This record gives sequence, C-alpha cells and structure tokens, in this order.
Amino acid sequence: MAVRGHDYAPAPEAYRRTARVAPAVGAEVVLAQPRGFCAGVSRAVDTVERALSLYGRPVYVFHEIVHNGHVVADLAARGAVFVDAIADIPVGATTVFSAHGVSGAVYAAAAARGLRVIDATCPLVQKVHVQAKRYARLGYELVLIGHEGHEEVEGTVGSVDQPVHVVATVADVAALDLPATARVAYVTQTTLSVDDTAAVIKALEARFAGLVGPALDDICYATLNRQRAVRGLASMVDLFLVIGAANSSNSNRLREVAENEGVPAYLLPDASALNPDWLNGASRIGVTAGASAPEHLVTQLCTRLVELGARLVVEMPDVPEGVSFRLPSFLAVPSRPRARLLAAPTTA
Repeated sequence: MAVRGHDYAPAPEAYRRTARVAPAVGAEVVLAQPRGFCAGVSRAVDTVERALSLYGRPVYVFHEIVHNGHVVADLAARGAVFVDAIADIPVGATTVFSAHGVSGAVYAAAAARGLRVIDATCPLVQKVHVQAKRYARLGYELVLIGHEGHEEVEGTVGSVDQPVHVVATVADVAALDLPATARVAYVTQTTLSVDDTAAVIKALEARFAGLVGPALDDICYATLNRQRAVRGLASMVDLFLVIGAANSSNSNRLREVAENEGVPAYLLPDASALNPDWLNGASRIGVTAGASAPEHLVTQLCTRLVELGARLVVEMPDVPEGVSFRLPSFLAVPSRPRARLLAAPTTA
C-alpha cells in the first residue's frame, strides 16, 4: 500500500544526546486517512468567523461551537463569547448556536430575548431532528440511541414535544419501561460507535416487533470514515494516539475502536499531553484526529514524536470525502449585513 512521507524538523541536539533513552527511537509514525475536521465542523467554525467579520465583536456562541478547546480558545481570542445559558446573552445580541443543535426551548428563549440568531447546527444533526419530529407526529414512542447529557442528545430530545427514551447500551434497552407491543421508533446520535450502535439496534429489534428507524444512516459520514480508517490501520501499528478533546464523542469512539482491535490507544488534546512512557516498545505508531480537531495539532504531535526519536512520518493514501455544507446565505453574501431573527421552531 502506497504511503506518503513527511519531513519534520530533526530532533534537537538535546534529544539527540539522549537518544539511547528516547522512547520512540526508530519508530515509524503512520497518519490515518481521513482524519480531523468534518464538513459540519468546518461550517460551524466558518460561521463564527464570518459572523465576527460581518457584525464585529462580541459574537455570542451558545455552548462550545465544537468540542475542541483549541478551536474555542482561538475564536474567543477573536471576540467570540461562549456561554451555557441563553440568559447570559445580552438582549438583541448576535448569537450562534453550536454544531450540536439545540432544543425548541432554546429557540424560544432566544426569540424571547430578541437575539439575532445564526444557527450553525450540522445539517446531519438537523436531519435527525426532522426524523424525530416525523416519528412523533406519527404517534411512535421515541427512543434515542446516544449518550445522556451530550449537547446533541439534549437538542434532539428537546426537538419534540413528548418523552424520549435515551439508551446507550444493550442493558439500557432491556431496562426500557415499555411493553413489547409498543409502537417504537428510534433515531441515533450522529457520533456513535458503529459496532455499539448496531448492537443496540439489534436489541431494540428483538424487543419491539414493529420497530422502525434509520438503521445506521444517522451516524455521520465522517464518524464512519474515521472509525474505518482506525480499524484498517490498527493491525499495522503497536500503538494508537488520537488527537481530540475529552468531551468529544467521536474522538472517544476512535480510541475505543483501536482498543477493540487490541491496540493500546490514548486520547490526548494536544502534543503537550503525550506521555513518553506510552511509546515504549512501539515500533509503529498510528495517529488520527477526531472530527473537531484541527490539523495543526496533528502536526505538533508528529513533531514531538520526532523529537522523541521517531525516524519517519508517513501518511496513508488520501481518502477524499467530497462533502461540504454551505454557510447560511446571509453570511455567504456580504450584501446582506444583518443576521436573521429566527422564530422558535415547532417541536412536533
């Protein structure tokens, strides 16, 4: 299989002098493809940047725009203000909703404060909201496969005006307080493990004969592609390093995929968190990044690995994804200087 090589700065003299104890001496670093930013994350970050350019600072952002502290800190330095409560945003202020989506109650609260709202919800998350609303209108009991407390899950639960049963495991399915005769439909969080989600769907099918749902279609293309890349590379490496934030669902799933393939794996926010002891005995090190992690963090990690003795950094063949999402039209067209005031959506 063809790979591309990368030139990184040679190890500084201080590291060369201690090469005999450097834990990564002679190791090869292999970069997974694809990795890093997905189309939804790129759109969300571009939305905040464009809002700052058009409307000036401050631009308020409800929750982290994406789950990456480096991205958030960079935008904050440019004038974005991140809040976790609509009440903390001044009346009438320009406000961006994060890529994870928000509930109908959040839309209503924003409308009540007269906020100029720019919705950066990932279109694939919006699709899940539409599905949930359709199932609710048809009278189904609604199950959401996802992680309780995650912003995306909270937004999806709050997109419908009825109870939603959140399950994450096969055991959660067994504990559902629903009769076997219930009319049940399900949707899923977009950043889940493919294998874990398939097992939960199978458990739902076993419990509810008339179950309807999207199968694995709600899991986003980037989540699928990055998990496949890790799974494919796992047999070639002795260790996997995943760049991503601790609260990033898709990044955590990448670490789990590698571990499930029998490879030690670590999630780290950036190169400064690398523990050299992890590298002991590893002759080939796999590296990937979650969908909200910028590429410069991967570059910094590779530089650090070279400092610790890695002899070569190579990249797996490119895997074009061919997916992009347009910015809201009033941001993409400079002649429209004002954000739209969004009305609260219906919940079902």
